[in-house]
Amino acid sequence: MKIVIERTYFADGTNGDLFIDGKPRCHSIELPWHNNEHGISCIPEGTYECEKHISAHLGNTLHVMNVPNRDAILIHAANNAKKELLGCIAPVTTLDGPGLGSKSKLQLEDILTEAYAELAKGNPVTVTLIKKS
Repeated sequence: MKIVIERTYFADGTNGDLFIDGKPRCHSIELPWHNNEHGISCIPEGTYECEKHISAHLGNTLHVMNVPNRDAILIHAANNAKKELLGCIAPVTTLDGPGLGSKSKLQLEDILTEAYAELAKGNPVTVTLIKKS
Protein backbone atom coordinates (compact mmCIF):
# COMPACT_ATOMS: atom_id res chain seq x y z
CA MET A 1 0.00 0.00 0.00
CA LYS A 2 1.47 3.31 -1.08
CA ILE A 3 0.24 6.51 0.53
CA VAL A 4 1.35 9.67 -1.27
CA ILE A 5 0.77 13.13 0.18
CA GLU A 6 1.21 16.11 -2.13
CA ARG A 7 1.91 19.01 0.19
CA THR A 8 1.25 22.74 -0.03
CA TYR A 9 3.21 24.75 2.53
CA PHE A 10 1.80 27.78 4.37
CA ALA A 11 3.15 29.85 7.26
CA ASP A 12 0.48 28.47 9.62
CA GLY A 13 0.38 24.84 8.48
CA THR A 14 0.91 22.32 5.73
CA ASN A 15 -2.03 20.96 3.75
CA GLY A 16 -1.95 17.90 1.56
CA ASP A 17 -3.85 15.85 -0.94
CA LEU A 18 -3.65 12.21 0.12
CA PHE A 19 -3.62 9.38 -2.42
CA ILE A 20 -3.63 5.64 -1.81
CA ASP A 21 -2.17 3.48 -4.55
CA GLY A 22 -2.57 6.38 -6.98
CA LYS A 23 -6.22 7.12 -6.18
CA PRO A 24 -7.37 10.33 -4.42
CA ARG A 25 -8.59 9.50 -0.91
CA CYS A 26 -8.77 12.62 1.27
CA HIS A 27 -6.64 15.52 2.50
CA SER A 28 -4.06 15.88 5.25
CA ILE A 29 -2.87 18.51 7.69
CA GLU A 30 0.52 18.98 9.33
CA LEU A 31 2.53 21.63 11.09
CA PRO A 32 4.31 24.23 8.93
CA TRP A 33 7.87 23.54 7.76
CA HIS A 34 10.42 24.76 10.31
CA ASN A 35 13.57 22.89 9.27
CA ASN A 36 12.43 19.61 10.85
CA GLU A 37 12.56 21.08 14.37
CA HIS A 38 11.03 18.75 16.95
CA GLY A 39 7.47 19.61 17.96
CA ILE A 40 7.03 22.64 15.66
CA SER A 41 7.72 21.32 12.15
CA CYS A 42 6.33 18.81 9.73
CA ILE A 43 8.78 16.08 8.75
CA PRO A 44 11.03 16.20 5.68
CA GLU A 45 9.84 15.13 2.26
CA GLY A 46 10.70 11.54 1.40
CA THR A 47 9.40 7.99 1.56
CA TYR A 48 8.97 6.24 4.90
CA GLU A 49 7.80 2.77 5.88
CA CYS A 50 4.91 2.55 8.32
CA GLU A 51 3.96 0.00 10.94
CA LYS A 52 0.91 -0.62 13.10
CA HIS A 53 1.05 1.25 16.40
CA ILE A 54 -1.39 1.43 19.28
CA SER A 55 -0.97 4.55 21.39
CA ALA A 56 -2.27 4.70 24.94
CA HIS A 57 -3.39 8.27 24.27
CA LEU A 58 -4.43 8.16 20.58
CA GLY A 59 -5.53 4.55 20.04
CA ASN A 60 -4.82 2.91 16.68
CA THR A 61 -2.30 4.77 14.53
CA LEU A 62 0.43 4.22 11.97
CA HIS A 63 4.03 4.77 13.06
CA VAL A 64 6.07 6.57 10.38
CA MET A 65 9.51 5.00 10.79
CA ASN A 66 13.07 6.19 10.29
CA VAL A 67 12.33 9.91 10.01
CA PRO A 68 15.70 11.74 10.17
CA ASN A 69 16.31 13.32 13.59
CA ARG A 70 12.73 12.61 14.72
CA ASP A 71 10.90 9.92 16.62
CA ALA A 72 7.32 9.03 17.50
CA ILE A 73 5.93 10.36 14.21
CA LEU A 74 2.43 8.97 13.73
CA ILE A 75 -0.48 9.17 11.35
CA HIS A 76 -3.39 9.89 13.68
CA ALA A 77 -6.62 11.87 13.94
CA ALA A 78 -6.46 15.66 14.41
CA ASN A 79 -8.34 18.65 13.04
CA ASN A 80 -5.97 21.45 14.10
CA ALA A 81 -2.26 20.93 13.41
CA LYS A 82 -0.94 23.59 15.80
CA LYS A 83 -3.08 22.36 18.71
CA GLU A 84 -3.03 18.61 18.13
CA LEU A 85 0.16 17.66 16.24
CA LEU A 86 3.85 17.63 17.16
CA GLY A 87 5.15 16.67 13.74
CA CYS A 88 2.63 13.94 12.97
CA ILE A 89 0.28 13.66 9.99
CA ALA A 90 -3.52 13.78 10.21
CA PRO A 91 -5.87 12.73 7.41
CA VAL A 92 -8.94 14.98 7.13
CA THR A 93 -12.12 15.01 5.06
CA THR A 94 -12.05 18.73 4.27
CA LEU A 95 -9.44 21.47 4.45
CA ASP A 96 -10.65 24.50 6.39
CA GLY A 97 -7.46 26.60 6.31
CA PRO A 98 -3.70 26.11 6.66
CA GLY A 99 -3.22 23.21 9.05
CA LEU A 100 -6.97 22.97 9.68
CA GLY A 101 -9.42 20.27 8.64
CA SER A 102 -12.50 18.35 9.70
CA LYS A 103 -13.75 14.81 10.26
CA SER A 104 -10.27 13.39 10.75
CA LYS A 105 -11.39 10.31 12.73
CA LEU A 106 -13.54 9.08 9.83
CA GLN A 107 -10.65 9.27 7.37
CA LEU A 108 -8.18 7.73 9.80
CA GLU A 109 -10.45 4.73 10.46
CA ASP A 110 -10.77 4.02 6.72
CA ILE A 111 -7.02 4.33 6.12
CA LEU A 112 -6.11 2.18 9.14
CA THR A 113 -8.54 -0.57 8.13
CA GLU A 114 -6.85 -0.83 4.75
CA ALA A 115 -3.30 -0.38 6.06
CA TYR A 116 -3.66 -2.91 8.88
CA ALA A 117 -5.08 -5.48 6.42
CA GLU A 118 -2.07 -5.00 4.13
CA LEU A 119 0.38 -5.24 7.02
CA ALA A 120 -1.33 -8.43 8.27
CA LYS A 121 -0.69 -9.98 4.83
CA GLY A 122 2.99 -9.06 5.14
CA ASN A 123 2.74 -6.28 2.56
CA PRO A 124 4.57 -3.00 3.16
CA VAL A 125 2.80 0.28 3.83
CA THR A 126 4.71 3.42 2.88
CA VAL A 127 4.02 7.13 2.99
CA THR A 128 5.70 9.45 0.49
CA LEU A 129 5.66 13.20 1.15
CA ILE A 130 6.25 15.49 -1.83
CA LYS A 131 5.73 19.14 -2.66
CA LYS A 132 2.68 19.73 -4.81
CA SER A 133 3.72 21.00 -8.22
